[in-house]
Amino acid sequence: MATRQIVLPIKGMTCASCVAHVEHGLQDTPGVSKAVVNLATERATVQYDPAQARVPDMVWHVQDVGYDVITDKVELAWRAIPDAAKAETALKAVAGVLNVQLAANKATIEIIPGAVTIAELRDALKDAGAQFAPEAETAASAQPVDREAQARKRELQRERTNLLIGIAFTVPLFSLAMARDLLHDVWMDNPALMAIFGSPYFDWALLLLATPVQFYVGRAYHVGAWKALKHFTANMDMLISIGTNAAYFYSVLVVLARLFGVNLGDHVYFETAAVIITLIKVGKYLEARAKGETSAAIKKLMNLTPKTARIVRQGAESEIAVEQVRVGDVLVVRPGERIPVDGVLLDGASSVDESMLTGESVPVEKQIGDRVLGGTVNKTGAFTFEARKVGKETALARIVKLVEDAQTSKAPIQKLADQISAIFVPIVLVIAALTFVTWLVFGPSPAFTFALVNAIAVLIIACPCALGLATPTAIMVSTGKGAELGVLIRSGEALETAHKLNAIILDKTGTLTRGKPAVTDVVTDSRWQMADSQMQIEGAPSAIGDQPSANIELLKLAASAEKFSEHPLGQAIVEYADAKGLSLAPTVDFGALAGHGIRARVDSREVIIGNSKLMVDQKIKTTALDKPAQKLADEGKTPMFVAVEGQVAGIIAVADTLKPESRAAVGALEKMGIEVYMLTGDNQRTAAAIARQIGIPKFFAEVLPEDKEQKVRELQAQGKRVAMVGDGINDAPALAAADVGIALGTGTDVAMEAADITLMRGDLRGIVTAIQLSRATIRTIYGNYFWAFAYNVAGIPLAAGLLYPFWGILLSPIIAAAAMAFSSIFVVTNSLRLRNFKPQL
Repeated sequence: MATRQIVLPIKGMTCASCVAHVEHGLQDTPGVSKAVVNLATERATVQYDPAQARVPDMVWHVQDVGYDVITDKVELAWRAIPDAAKAETALKAVAGVLNVQLAANKATIEIIPGAVTIAELRDALKDAGAQFAPEAETAASAQPVDREAQARKRELQRERTNLLIGIAFTVPLFSLAMARDLLHDVWMDNPALMAIFGSPYFDWALLLLATPVQFYVGRAYHVGAWKALKHFTANMDMLISIGTNAAYFYSVLVVLARLFGVNLGDHVYFETAAVIITLIKVGKYLEARAKGETSAAIKKLMNLTPKTARIVRQGAESEIAVEQVRVGDVLVVRPGERIPVDGVLLDGASSVDESMLTGESVPVEKQIGDRVLGGTVNKTGAFTFEARKVGKETALARIVKLVEDAQTSKAPIQKLADQISAIFVPIVLVIAALTFVTWLVFGPSPAFTFALVNAIAVLIIACPCALGLATPTAIMVSTGKGAELGVLIRSGEALETAHKLNAIILDKTGTLTRGKPAVTDVVTDSRWQMADSQMQIEGAPSAIGDQPSANIELLKLAASAEKFSEHPLGQAIVEYADAKGLSLAPTVDFGALAGHGIRARVDSREVIIGNSKLMVDQKIKTTALDKPAQKLADEGKTPMFVAVEGQVAGIIAVADTLKPESRAAVGALEKMGIEVYMLTGDNQRTAAAIARQIGIPKFFAEVLPEDKEQKVRELQAQGKRVAMVGDGINDAPALAAADVGIALGTGTDVAMEAADITLMRGDLRGIVTAIQLSRATIRTIYGNYFWAFAYNVAGIPLAAGLLYPFWGILLSPIIAAAAMAFSSIFVVTNSLRLRNFKPQL
């Protein structure tokens, strides 16, 4: 059986060590083949065999290692059902369902948010024979709620409440403790203040203020530490829990000892424990809010789909939930409305703003038969269209899925952080223990408290969070930004590899060129010439009256003869004449001469159009036009001779014209130090002519479709990192073989499936954008890693008191907590700078 994939929203992760623990827990589930956990998105992507692995078992394994999975409950009511047990079995068989409780005409279903929709649950019940009331149908089909987002929001609100409670207790606690320590000489001389600060109950007051912070606000850290300890693992929770509990319980011991007349010390550290927890809560709250902004782009995409659609049934319009739209439905869209699903225009015309999907700012004109995409905006006219792709099959849904997959994937550069995180916390615990023992033996009096404070500082300042967030936050922002710019990046690995590229192969047809032949030149024989000898497409006046009349007559005859032709070159002539407003003449006796050209009678004149071989076969002399024909061929164009009544009248040249942005894109790539190669099936002479026009010095000519992959491997064998750019079915093997395969969104689905990066607009400048975005992302990740490593390498020795013997410098645990909280915020905000990325084209 084929493997399935499910995304589990994880709760309770705080550092890269947590990521490793959740991954190991999921991989211990029988039937799970792969589990990738992302700290930034707080999600686990699991591939599993449904015949062996059950989703509830995965949830249990996550909980067993000390974390949790966000779940939600939904209720579905029905009018009648023949077999309740069958309904329960059907619901439990839906991927993403954890538990089902049946009552009278109702089921309460526990689900994984995002893994299953209400429509899928309703369909499962229908298959089991359930009948729904019409109002229940409508309610069940309503726009799905982002339940994971709601759960995350509730979690953030709880964190905010805990933070406010922590601040409420910590501010007076810290103020009182600091007032006693810093204003000692003042209150010693003031009887009223002496009665407060010198009271034996003062420390009890500090204890009362510190206890709610320690065990209510900070309970998540203690629970996480206990669960990690049960599984013989270590995480950031353990560092915080040990550090704050050491300060808190030492202080409790000092206070209690005084009841028995024993003096264990003059100072307590209740404020230290409380401030550490509160500062870390502040940092985590700000970090969570900043992490929410890293997914802003994907949220914007998800909100593009309208909630309802206007459907035409039996000649009447009605409004339905977009989830109820089915393939084949006829829908109406009015000016200013968003198009609900993908389809084909049946009636009307309009211009559509597709910038949210393609990055193209200019609205696209739509006529009958044109494709329209869900989520785009209808600008002007009203139209009806037939739904062709709905739900998860729409272009928007596929884009969202692709970006989400990229954001949850791991880049190779993250392996270093994973390896370090696996041993980071145990090493910190060892360093803290050595710090305590060293200062207990060699420290100044009172040695115990001196050793304790320094050991706590070591535990608190160490921050594996920054390491764990360095890569995934940058990838989240950059893949979202890429989607905004019309560049879809399939994975973190593709994003990372793109910055290493030093060679790019561009398939000519459909990539560098439009993929559709067009008339480029009209040349007439001297007997036809009445003005200029040549009419060029580029820069030519648009009015027919401004053109040489001989050329116009030749074009009219040729287009009239070709109007029944199915050959692309013939169609190009007809389309060009139509664009120039020419009225075509009646045509009879049309015949195609396979591989050579056509013959027809236009206005009682015989017209023959074709290559030089056809002219030879028909004994028509072309001597006067042989040189122009050769010149056109040398320029990569296809010259077609036009003969009228047995005499050559002229040449019409057709070529697959270059995209206007091709030269600029090639120039930009070369400025970036990337070698550009053109790949084509054309002969050497034609390939050289086209390459010169674009400005590409290197090319592969006469390449058969099945040999494209070999050209990629030849460059790779030379040690180059190669990208292949194409749009056709025969490009797919080469795209898959390349280090980075880049497909054009205007091409085939096969090419897009094989590619690592898809350019939604088909604009080659998107390649430049993708590579520049990759380079900016890697620079950001390196910056994040530099900060994370530098912070820990410098901070831990400082907290351990390494500088104390030389300069008397020590680090307060409170300062350590503030630094630790700031380190994660720095990494996230540094990654957020990628939202301002602008390609340099």
